[in-house]
Amino acid sequence: MKIVSRQILLTVVCLLLSTIAFSQKKTAYVSGKIVDDNENPLPGVSVIILGKQTGISTNDSGYFRLEVPAEKAFAIIFSYTGRKTEQKNFLLNENEEEKISLRLEKGENVLQEVVITDQRDRRETGLIRPNPKTIINLPSAITGVESLIKIFVGSNNELTSQYSVRGGSYDENLIYVNDFEVFRPYLVRNGQQEGLSFINPEMVRNINFYNGGFQAKYGDKMSSVLDIQYKRPKRFGGSAYVGILEQGVQLEGIGKNNKFSYLLGARNRSNKNLLSRQETTGNYVPSSSDFQALINYQFSSKWQAEFLGNISKTKFSLVPEFSQLTSSVFSPFLSVNLGVDIFFDGQEKDEYSTNMLGLSLTNQVSRKLKLKWMASRFENDERENIDITGAYLFGERDFDKSQPTYGLIINPLGAGVYQNFARNTLNVENWNLAHKGNYDQGQHAWQWGLSFDKTTIADKLNEWEYQDSAGYSLPYQPNMLQLNKVIKSTTDLDINKFSGYIQDNILLGDSSHNTTVTTGVRFNYNSLNQELLISPRVGVSWKPNGKKDIVFRASAGMYNQPPFYRELRRYDGTVNTKLKAQKSIQGVAGFDYNFPGLAGKPMRLTTELYYKHMTDVVPYDIDNVRIRYFGENVAKAYAAGIEMRLFGELVKDAESWISLGFMRSKEDIEGDTYKEYTLNDFNEPIDSVTKEKGWVRRPTDRLITFGMFFQDYLATNKNFKMYLNWLYGTNLPYNIPNSVKYRNGLEIPPYIRVDIGFSALLLDSDRSKRRSHSPFRSFESIWASLEVFNLIDRPNTISYLLVKDFSNTVYTMPNRLTPRLVNFKIVARW
Repeated sequence: MKIVSRQILLTVVCLLLSTIAFSQKKTAYVSGKIVDDNENPLPGVSVIILGKQTGISTNDSGYFRLEVPAEKAFAIIFSYTGRKTEQKNFLLNENEEEKISLRLEKGENVLQEVVITDQRDRRETGLIRPNPKTIINLPSAITGVESLIKIFVGSNNELTSQYSVRGGSYDENLIYVNDFEVFRPYLVRNGQQEGLSFINPEMVRNINFYNGGFQAKYGDKMSSVLDIQYKRPKRFGGSAYVGILEQGVQLEGIGKNNKFSYLLGARNRSNKNLLSRQETTGNYVPSSSDFQALINYQFSSKWQAEFLGNISKTKFSLVPEFSQLTSSVFSPFLSVNLGVDIFFDGQEKDEYSTNMLGLSLTNQVSRKLKLKWMASRFENDERENIDITGAYLFGERDFDKSQPTYGLIINPLGAGVYQNFARNTLNVENWNLAHKGNYDQGQHAWQWGLSFDKTTIADKLNEWEYQDSAGYSLPYQPNMLQLNKVIKSTTDLDINKFSGYIQDNILLGDSSHNTTVTTGVRFNYNSLNQELLISPRVGVSWKPNGKKDIVFRASAGMYNQPPFYRELRRYDGTVNTKLKAQKSIQGVAGFDYNFPGLAGKPMRLTTELYYKHMTDVVPYDIDNVRIRYFGENVAKAYAAGIEMRLFGELVKDAESWISLGFMRSKEDIEGDTYKEYTLNDFNEPIDSVTKEKGWVRRPTDRLITFGMFFQDYLATNKNFKMYLNWLYGTNLPYNIPNSVKYRNGLEIPPYIRVDIGFSALLLDSDRSKRRSHSPFRSFESIWASLEVFNLIDRPNTISYLLVKDFSNTVYTMPNRLTPRLVNFKIVARW
């Protein structure tokens, strides 16, 4: 027994000693002397390990000695004002010391741009201010600001630039570019048809995204605000990028005396490669292009004018050939691989055109008073032409590779034909006249605005759907051919809207320990339903005294959303011009905490709790990205949750972040009753009870949302970088048409997507090494990127195809999103 005890004791001691030895940090040293061109010592040279936040400086004799990690590759950066920065790579053994002598040559004394940041994103609830420079590097199927936003709010479709925020629909999000409101196309059915987003990422200077609790100065939507500011050029320059999916060029410059400036951008995108591996094979011809211009003219120190213009056109053509969908059923009674093969005939052709012109005049009356007048015209012209017939065979699919029937339907359960036909046109034209002003009164900063919108809508719908199952037209009527669905409607609307706001931003205390209070109210009147809405809002932030750098914040208010085109239209195509605004009372509370993280690197944690109580809700269903509204105010709803975000630089100059959210959103529809039948032994109904469905999940109800953006570079070379974009969301409900009992009863599986990108610097900003006649002499940098979309090749589901067998049993066949795809891109700046 004693021997066993000694053996156990000896083993524990050995494990402890080995653990201590293993945990000891292995170090080495690099020392040396830094001199100038004349071999004179250089004191104060910065000596820092690549990726670290802190380092040392050379002494008066130019000497240094730096402790470094052993048995791993690393790089040291030597920098000094007016001298070229040098980088040296090392790989040392434990306790080894390497001595070097380094000469720093004279270089261009370029002053680094000084960026002055305020504390708005810490004081205002719901405000996120991502760095626009990360957009072009973000590995994503869609290049744009919206892909960056999705990391914070989640996504279930990589093909669309639309997003859902805190349980809201796609139509509940406001978008501004330089204070002009912009709109999206309305007839788009799926992400395949979408083109370029309005926002050109290479023209963006500043991003303000509010995912709730926004101030009264922003418009009448219930979920979010994306406020974009474009660049104000200070010199001639530009950029260009060429990729497999998208190409673009951007130019900027100024005129004489710096009074005139211009910012131009052109883009072209084709998703043909992205769609080439879809489950529905055929000839995809998607194309989208746009041109934008921002022109500024400074008349004097007090007056300036700004012009913003956009022309965009998207075309989508599809001649489908064949689709092969597969699903599996596992239960105690049945385990089978089901499939449906669809053979197509016909085609689809869609066009979406957007034109926008905006003009603003700003008068800086004094240091305290600023006035702005704005006028704009925005037009969407959309056309859908669909005539596609599909013949399908449904049944059990053979997955035995040893059999000649591998991949074929071997046990048919259903067969039929369907035809989808559509000839739809929509023209939306919006004219806007607005005035904004702000007055700085010391501790009070007043803001106000008035706006008039005139919207005309010319809409013509002509849709029908024919279904034939097992030789019978559905719905079946003897001696009559009846279509499954018919929508025929022509609508012309002329809507006048008046809105305005006033708010006061109050600062109490000094800059380091203060309290801010923002109170405001906005109004909205809509001539269509003659409804006047008043929306008071208040926000508070408090930074307490103490060593911890923490800010507490909260907001509450009313957020009402007047109906627009999609909300007005019922399922049958008719328009409800008496539809009232959807209304909500929202509350948000949270904190923002700055703290030192790993190795003393600055980290930032934000957390917010929110609750939204909604009335006069217009229920809707989502199929891919198409939203179909009930067209009636027949529901009440709520959304509640918590969101946490962590920002930080795991390596220097490479910010990463993680976002995690938990949410629950449900609705209760008036009059959603159904019959519960009692059956006898012969399966015949003998009695029934009327039941009310009650609270059900909303179409955007997702319990967990996770997003991560991570960037890193080689320890020995900062010019080789890696970017990782990871999105995860739990299941979403999917509606079964014409079923009250099983409304939103289906579930779309969790969305998991990982995109990764690798970038290498081909040309740096050091022009001294370039020849005078080099075509690249004026370039600042050229980067090459290799991106892998859907790295794990997960077949994410976006919707379902409902198929009936011969016994009238309904099966769900998933429609999948894009598989793994490789993209190559080159980005040049000058």
